[in-house]
Amino acid sequence: MRHEGPSEHFAQGSNQGSIQANTQANAPGDDRERWHRAVVALGSNLGDREETLFQARADLRATEGVRVTAESTLHHTVALTASGYDDTEPGYVNQVILIETAWQPEALLEILLGIESQHGRTRDGTLFANRTLDLDLINYDDEVYHSDRLTLPHPRAHERQFVLAPWSEIDQEATLPGHGPLAELLRQLEGQEAPHTDSGDPEGRA
Repeated sequence: MRHEGPSEHFAQGSNQGSIQANTQANAPGDDRERWHRAVVALGSNLGDREETLFQARADLRATEGVRVTAESTLHHTVALTASGYDDTEPGYVNQVILIETAWQPEALLEILLGIESQHGRTRDGTLFANRTLDLDLINYDDEVYHSDRLTLPHPRAHERQFVLAPWSEIDQEATLPGHGPLAELLRQLEGQEAPHTDSGDPEGRA
């Protein structure tokens, strides 16, 4: 199945101005296109993490064709590395938001990558690298979808407590396609969940 987005030609290094220009030129209006529900996970473990997530949410709200409908609190967790959780690495601030969007999945992915780039995120292919900002598209209309650039739902979401817990906080009845209810997935992860740090404001920033 191929999704045709209103615009699939954003540069990954685009700044917010170019993202806005592209969406304003190509975003569908409410009366012409169906809006879709999506789940986005945010994370940061470099710089002013709380401020970065705050600004990323503001960037999404300012993007035409995107409505932020719910936000979890901020969760402070130990960094996940290739060898497991490592409290010697900078800790993460994680959050999940629910959005409605007029964009198709791959176009939405490009918007997320552009916002990451604006906040200093670089990608060199290193897995589990520290990052100023991570925006992961976790779920989109409960679709199962795969392309060279995007897999839905996110292929590792079912094993990440730092995604499932904040998501469940704002949508207790949610299910992850192919894996089941979030509540059951969280029960399966009991004893394996990401350790929480005691730094920062656990309630997050509205």
